[in-house]
Amino acid sequence: MGHPRRRARLLVVAMLFVFSLFAVQLVRIQGLDAASVSQEAFGKRLKRLTIPAQRGTITDTNGVVLADSVDRRHVVGDSTAMATYSERVGGKKVELGLEGAAARLAPLLGLKESDIRATLEKAYAKKSRFVYLAKDVSPTQWRAVQELSIPGISSERTVRREYPQGTSVAPLVGWVGSNGQPGGGVEKMQEKSLVGAPGQHIYERAPDGQIIATGDNSDKPAVAGKNVQLTINNDLQWFAQNALIQRVKETKGLSGDVVVTEVKTGRVLAAASYPSFDPNDMGSAPGYLQLRPFDEVYEPGSTSKVITMAGLIDKGYATPTTPVTVPPTLRRAGRPFHDSESHGTLNMTLAGVLAHSSNMGTILAGEKMPAATLHDYMTRFGLGQRTGAGLPGESPGILAKSGADWKGDQRYTVMFGQGLASTAAQQAAVFQTIANGGVRMPMSVVKGVGDGKGGFTAPEDDRKPIQVIKPTTAAQLTRMMQSVVSEEGTADQAQVPGYTVAGKTSTAERYDSKLKRYSGTTASFIGFAPAEKPEIVVAVTIQRPAGNGHGGPVAGPVFSKIMSFALQQRKVPPSGNAPKPYPLSTEPATEHQ
Repeated sequence: MGHPRRRARLLVVAMLFVFSLFAVQLVRIQGLDAASVSQEAFGKRLKRLTIPAQRGTITDTNGVVLADSVDRRHVVGDSTAMATYSERVGGKKVELGLEGAAARLAPLLGLKESDIRATLEKAYAKKSRFVYLAKDVSPTQWRAVQELSIPGISSERTVRREYPQGTSVAPLVGWVGSNGQPGGGVEKMQEKSLVGAPGQHIYERAPDGQIIATGDNSDKPAVAGKNVQLTINNDLQWFAQNALIQRVKETKGLSGDVVVTEVKTGRVLAAASYPSFDPNDMGSAPGYLQLRPFDEVYEPGSTSKVITMAGLIDKGYATPTTPVTVPPTLRRAGRPFHDSESHGTLNMTLAGVLAHSSNMGTILAGEKMPAATLHDYMTRFGLGQRTGAGLPGESPGILAKSGADWKGDQRYTVMFGQGLASTAAQQAAVFQTIANGGVRMPMSVVKGVGDGKGGFTAPEDDRKPIQVIKPTTAAQLTRMMQSVVSEEGTADQAQVPGYTVAGKTSTAERYDSKLKRYSGTTASFIGFAPAEKPEIVVAVTIQRPAGNGHGGPVAGPVFSKIMSFALQQRKVPPSGNAPKPYPLSTEPATEHQ
């Protein structure tokens, strides 16, 4: 064992060393690092809240609001501070605590007192100083809560998206999810313009959770998003949506869509889709949320016959009065072809083939034209490519890369719209082109984006109009299609009182992707009016109507209603005398049989 004095000296040295360490740390804290320690404490007192940006408003062409953002508040509670809640009654202080706070808040927030009390007591037991008491509270409710002067109550500002027009424009306008992200339609398409830039609120909070009024508080204001104005007319959209719903239900159809466009501009005036959903209640929305006229592809059928006719006339292979002898059956590519109704040998004109929607007549006339030429016209009319309107999820449809890729009977089926697929919007563009003297206009749904000065600036668009067919060809096709809507055609139900109409029916075999086979039909009618000076194109499509319904009787009445409404809304004067129709048969005596 060592000497006692030596051990004592060693102990003293060790103690002095320890004390020196404490002294150095104290000097560092109080002197050298005082600033950083103070800064750290200050940082803990500072709180940062994100100020959400006001999302831009979406309106129709006349300024009717389709989507808007409204201020809301999330009510937050500090259970420790709220436990000290008291009131003065008769000059005396009455302690109310969490139970009293819950009783006062419940009627203002529209919640059960027991639920608020349970939330607060649970937070208090965990010593939690932050708990949500209510979300999406209106500004009026929040002001009423503030008037209670309950300690520890604060709020977070938020924004909720609302859609005043509900289901009628939902697939087109889209929606914004609870996470603030756009889910489709114009909301997603114009996200960069609509979203804005969030701000920040920084404030200093005391240990009891209260904001220090004289503290280091600052605000960086949020920058609101830009407003977006659409080409859509809300009244026409509403009318089209309801007319479509009624007809789909009447025919026991699976779904349907309507596209209405302006002939001279290519602007979409209405784009209805059914079934739809309520963007104000996405929890009840069905599985399919896309805009059918731009997203859903189908074999268009006989409405595509107008492209075959356009090519034949434009290239000089035929005229509207060219004779076409149609037999009872026709065999091509090793398989038989027939028309929708059995008949003997018919002596038709090309105009008659279109008016009576003869598949065999279309083949007999169309095979004079090389496959490459037909494919070129289909491409120029816009098939196999997106319209360029910019809507998310838009399909380009399905079209072979070249006419040489049409093998076997597809060489013939494409002439009457089978063996290819398109959207309703693409088909509407075909008829807009014919109605516009052969010029295809770029399709659009956005009219302008807010310029920050209360006005709108047209979006940048480098697309150009395309002269697809000669004006004379377009005029001849228009006159041919007027016969389709006559008593002798397939769509007298599409007539519009007081106006001349040019259009085409279609009853196409419908491929069911779930069954992986053909099942039912796609019934459609597309047309424009007034035929002598076209202003509006309306395309109506109904999927799988009961009894394999045909385009004329199924879609024609919807077209008539919507076109009549659109023309009257625009105050278009009634039509004058229509030009005499082309003969439909080379045998006048049998023409009206």
